[in-house]
Amino acid sequence: MPLETRAYAALAARGPLEPWSFPRRDPGPRDVLIDIAYCGVCHSDIHQVRDEWGGATFPMVPGHEIVGHVAAIGSKVERFRVGEAVGVGCMVGSCRTCPECQRGEEQYCEGHVAWTYNGLEQDRKTPTYGGYCTRIVVDERFVLRVPDVLPIESAAPLLCAGITTWSPMRRFGVERGHRLAVVGLGGLGHMAVKFGVALGAEVTVLSMSAAKEADAQRLGATGFVNTSLVGLAKLANRFDFVIDTVSAAHDYNACLGMLRTDGTMILVGVPEEPTPLEAFSVISRRRRLVGSLIGGIHETQQMLDFCGLEGVTSDVQVIAANDINHAYEYVTMGDVRYRFVIDTLTI
Repeated sequence: MPLETRAYAALAARGPLEPWSFPRRDPGPRDVLIDIAYCGVCHSDIHQVRDEWGGATFPMVPGHEIVGHVAAIGSKVERFRVGEAVGVGCMVGSCRTCPECQRGEEQYCEGHVAWTYNGLEQDRKTPTYGGYCTRIVVDERFVLRVPDVLPIESAAPLLCAGITTWSPMRRFGVERGHRLAVVGLGGLGHMAVKFGVALGAEVTVLSMSAAKEADAQRLGATGFVNTSLVGLAKLANRFDFVIDTVSAAHDYNACLGMLRTDGTMILVGVPEEPTPLEAFSVISRRRRLVGSLIGGIHETQQMLDFCGLEGVTSDVQVIAANDINHAYEYVTMGDVRYRFVIDTLTI
């Protein structure tokens, strides 16, 4: 019998989220049924609900920073047991046969990625619904083990904000002794600071909000620049890496100018409008401008294990489900320290 599931959903573009229910499928042989405990609120949830990126389908149950406990497993599940703390990130399936999937980069699947919400299952017909709800059924290959030492609510944002910053920082080689600039101190930015510090980098935060200087220091940054007062030209040629987490329009060329020769600027924020780029900003000092999505399943598990060893979690504000529409407004204004997380027992 299908599992009736309570949720908060957007029934139309730009409409409020409201209580809704829908049937989850029964677990198949390789599926894991998860009772969701918490779900993080990502800024991309807001973009999708408001159809700001296009292609949104409704009703939509957002949420891809999901943590909870295994409630049941299929007959062929080998990796999980009932009661374990687990998580689900941005994907619940991929083709698993293309070159990208074969090398553990499911997020770049050349066949079909089943995104956790606003997507389609592998049959390319069944809509996916995310984590603003009470339960989810996921193929065990896309379920992640959450270390017992991590507070489960603070681990939820690691499944998106965490892996989004961790993946490129590891891939492009941020390590001890490097100078790292983190542009923007929000959900992504505060994770970039924590990972940078844990990896041994010297971290400087760039923010337009003077009120965030104390937070930057608390998170481990050794430098803070109020960009509403200090022009980026004064920071020319200073950093080995810049990780840009800002999703509002801003000057990429000025950010590139902060890099040393052979420095790397990593884009993880997604402004709504195209951003002009001048070739000389790159070629003048052999700089690199790179982008990154999330990370593959294996890499995400590596990140969670690292967080368990190093005690890295997200700074969260837990909210009741009926506060979600207010929370969206606070996120849009940048007034959250640094991730809202829904207590799904309140749905």
